[in-house]
Formats: sequence, C-alpha cells, structure tokens
Amino acid sequence: MTVQHGFKAEVQKLLELMIHSVYSDREVFLRELVSNAADALDKARFMALTRTDLVEAHAVPGIRITADAEAGTVTIEDDGVGMTEEEAVENLGTIAKSGTKAFLEAVKDQESAPNLIGQFGLGFYSAFMVADEVTVESRSALPDAPPVKWVSQGEGTFEISEGSRETRGTKITLHLREDAKDFAEIPRLKHIVRKHSNFLAWPIEVDGEQANSGKALWAEPPSQVSEDEANQFYKTVAMDWRDPALRIHLSVDSPFQYHALLFVPAERPYDLFNPEAPRGPRLYAKRVLIEEHARELLPDWLRFVRGVVDSEDISLNVSREMVQKTPIVQKIKKALTKRILKDLNTFAEAEVEAPESDDDEAKATYEDVWRQFGALLKEGYYHERQLWSDQLLPLFRFNTTAHDDETGLMSLAAYKEAMPEGQDAIWYLTAESRQAALSSPHLEAFKKRGWNVLLLTETVDEWFVSALTEFDGLPVKSVARGELDLEEEDDGAEKADLSGLTPWMAEVLSDAVSGVRASTRLTDSAVVLVDDDAGLSSNMERILRAANQDVYGGAKRILELNPRHPLIVNLAKLHETDRKDDAGQLAKLLLDDAMLLDGTVKDPTAMGRRLQDLLVKASEAALSR
Repeated sequence: MTVQHGFKAEVQKLLELMIHSVYSDREVFLRELVSNAADALDKARFMALTRTDLVEAHAVPGIRITADAEAGTVTIEDDGVGMTEEEAVENLGTIAKSGTKAFLEAVKDQESAPNLIGQFGLGFYSAFMVADEVTVESRSALPDAPPVKWVSQGEGTFEISEGSRETRGTKITLHLREDAKDFAEIPRLKHIVRKHSNFLAWPIEVDGEQANSGKALWAEPPSQVSEDEANQFYKTVAMDWRDPALRIHLSVDSPFQYHALLFVPAERPYDLFNPEAPRGPRLYAKRVLIEEHARELLPDWLRFVRGVVDSEDISLNVSREMVQKTPIVQKIKKALTKRILKDLNTFAEAEVEAPESDDDEAKATYEDVWRQFGALLKEGYYHERQLWSDQLLPLFRFNTTAHDDETGLMSLAAYKEAMPEGQDAIWYLTAESRQAALSSPHLEAFKKRGWNVLLLTETVDEWFVSALTEFDGLPVKSVARGELDLEEEDDGAEKADLSGLTPWMAEVLSDAVSGVRASTRLTDSAVVLVDDDAGLSSNMERILRAANQDVYGGAKRILELNPRHPLIVNLAKLHETDRKDDAGQLAKLLLDDAMLLDGTVKDPTAMGRRLQDLLVKASEAALSR
C-alpha cells in the first residue's frame, strides 16, 4: 500500500532554497549521496561487531553507480545499514534531520564508534538539484524489517510503499532534469567520483569499474608512505611535473583530530603573486573532498605550500563548502604553520651539516627553496614576527658583498660568525638589483674595512627590514640611512674644512635636500645622498613610483660630502675666496651627480643645462692656456 506524506519542514520554499542556493556546484550531489552511502556501510560494519543476525549484503560491500543515458537516470547503490519504513519517513521526510548525527549520539560512548561525515541532514536533498524525481529503495540490516520504497518530486510530498529489495542497503535512482542529462554520462560520473570521493575506503564502482583509489596517503603512517608514492600524489594534487622539495606528513588525534600531507614545491608556481589565484590546501572530511582551496588553514605567506588536510573537527558552512573561522581552525592553522617551519629548519640544517653531493644534483636544496619562496617567508616575518620570529630567522638567506655573484647565500648566523673585530652591527643595503647595490657609494667605507653587507633586492625587503631591527643581540642597520659614526683613517690626503661650506650649501640646495654634512661613509666618491633615520628611503620611493603610488614629490635627503675628494677641496676653496657663483654652480652639479648615482634624478633638463654650462667654461679655460 502506498502512503503519501508531507515533508515536515517549511517545504516548497525551503527545498527551493536548498536546491538553488545552498550548494554552489551541482556536481556535489554525487559527493553527498556517495558520502551517505559510505556512512551507511560504516554503520553496518560497526553493527556487525555486536550482532550476528544482520541481513546479508548483496556481495562484497561497496558502492555502485550506474547510469542510463537513454532513460536519463543515475543510480547510487550501497550495501550499508539501510532504513526501515519509520527511518525513511523520519530521515528523508524532514529537512535538516540527520540520521548520521542521531546514530553518532546513540553510540558516542561506545568503543570503535565510526567517524561519519553526514552531520547536516541536507546532503540527500542535493539530489533535487539535478533530478525532478528521486526514488529510494532500501532494506534495513535489522532482521524482520520489510523493505521500503520512497518516492518524491521534491515539491512538498513524498510517497512511502512496500519495497522489493532482498538484500540490505539502499538504492537511490535519480530521474534527471532536462538540463542535467549530461550527468548520466559515465566519464563525467567517474570524474566527479575521482575529484570528490577518490580516497574513500569503500570501493566505488562506476559502470562496473572501480573509480576511486581507496587509499588516502595522508591517513597512513608516514613511515609506510614511500617517497615515490608521496611524489606521485604531490604531482596529482599540485599539477606539477617535478618532485617536491620537501614533504610534511603529520597526524594529530588530540585535542582535535586531523591528518595532513603537505609539500613544498621545488619551483615557484606561475601564479604565486597573483592575488586572485586560488590558494590553500585541499580540505577533506573523512576522505571526502570538501573544499578545493581552504585558505583559512594556512597563513597567506605560506601560500606556496601544496597538499591536503583531513579533519572532521573543522566547522563548515551548511553546504560543507566553506571553512568557518572558528577557534579550532585557528589552532590547526597555527599547528600546521609550526610544523612546516620546523621541517623547513630541519631541511636547512641538514644541508649545512651535509652539503649536497653529485648524487643529489637532481634534488632541490634548501637554497633552491629559499630562492623560490624566500620573499614569502620575509612577508611572514613582517606580518607575524611576534608569533614566528624564532622559527623564521634561521631560515633567512642573503646575498652579500662577500659573494662573487648573486647565487651565493648566507644565513644571519653565518654573517655574525664571520664579522671582523670592530664591527658591531649587521649592515644591509636595499637596491633595485645586485649590480646597482654594488655600484652604490654607500658601500665604500664598508668595503675598505672588509665589512660584509647584505644586498637586499626584492620589493618585500623594504618592509622586511622595517621589522628586522636586531638579530642575536646585534642591531640591523642600513648603510644608506642616518649618520655613520665610523673612525676615519688619515691617509695624508688634503682635507677640506667644511665648517663654513656645509651650512652655505644647505641653504643653496634647500629646495632639494634637508641638510649637508661631512661623510665618513665615502672613500672614493665626492658626494652621496643619505636617507634620514625615520624618513622614506630612496629605494622605497622608487618602488612606490613604479607601482604608480603618489609619494608627494619624495622625501628630502641629506647630502654628504667627502672632505678628501679633490672636487670638495676645490669647492671649499671657491667658497672661501668668495666666488659664490662658481661655487654655487659646482654645488648644484655635485647634487646632480649624487642624484644620478641614487637613481632619483627629478629634473634631467636642468641637470643637462648645468652640465653644458660647465663644459663651456672648461673648454674656454682649455683654449686660454
């Protein structure tokens, strides 16, 4: 006998909301129904531990998916626990009524209770996104429970009648809508299974062939996952042809449960610095894909890390398609970050202790990783140094003036260890390139003293050094900022008296500089522009201009003079003999020279005219000899 029932929830409107708003991608209907089938199989296996009178399964327990393109149907069948008539009315007749949740409540205090996925009670109704009629044929695993048949068009009512199923389990037949007939194509069904349910432990057959791998490497003990298996898995997840540089594999059971299998790539993904690019590891719940890119599980500065995280404790939105920001998510995020940094440090330390051999040429080294992703680790230090300073600082590597080319790298600890006597700070210079840095007059005194200088040439470095003020008790300072207190060496060369020259030049050049003073950082050049202690650096100004950011004309800098340079000696003499016009012209040309070396020429036309005037005078003087 067929009995018609009404849904026990606010029917039509709620179903329409479910079908059209809760899920963003219609193909997840198969994920939800397969997940429900897997839960039913887990329940049956659990019940079999304590009962011997359960109804037999059809064959080897599993999930079977078939399709009839001509009839426009898709069928999902399992050999799970099944449903009685009462359970069918209760579980399929009430939206947001979860049989799985009720089952967990019933067995929560028993040992070996299974961890099940479907705890929202909404997944079944996703079938109506693609079907205009759904038929459920089920038989409970409990003895003496007759089979039941449930039919609905999702429009407010459903019919219950006696079924004909002989073995335990559930068979769901979807009569596809006209605009969803493509879901009856076997290749598409296989693709959806591999995308969302590939790692479920139960076999999932599509048209008679197993479509899922069934083995979730992240749930295996790390010692039982071979390097080849892990590398192949990485290539599948990351769509990369190279082996990863580093694998991070961990399982945590308390105070919350999660598994993670993460990888550091050997090469930088092409879209790494695209703010619109998807990022974050794949998120699974009990081996079922929930979110392709779970951004909340790692900080943005670790966006180069690829892999998967599987947790049943993470709170999701009602459709299980988005991670909610909860304390558990924040704790997992912190734990994953800590482990990634720990493993990176182990990787880096092993390389220092045992440099790569010829046999390891094909493998990525830590220095390779740093070249690819060091900018992001610096970004992390800028944003979260309060949390991760101790773990990040040992990872940093720098090119320096001590290296022959840009390939050489040095850690901060190695820099400190190599410091000569008398050096009491870590020095750096930010610039557009290594070549530009090496040609800077700011390095002259440091080169003469044999002091090493970090050469920072990435955009992030300007923000990075604003955060890195000291390392292991040593201040970190810019060679291009502030007044240097360096002891001068008397080389016997004539030295100009600048006591009257510098205040006069400061007045003459007041439109362009904030001050003029003698320099201890110059040994060969006549002049150099120096950043104020707290002002905008010239390199930062260059970066902002390149990004079309308004810098309001730029910051005024201090002009430093080398009192031993012949041009400065002559300028001082011109000023002393009251030849102010000639002295003023030379002073402006020296500022032009400093701006040219600094890369901040703002009026090349005026500079060209002053240079022409000087050449005219030089040529006249040569003709008068």
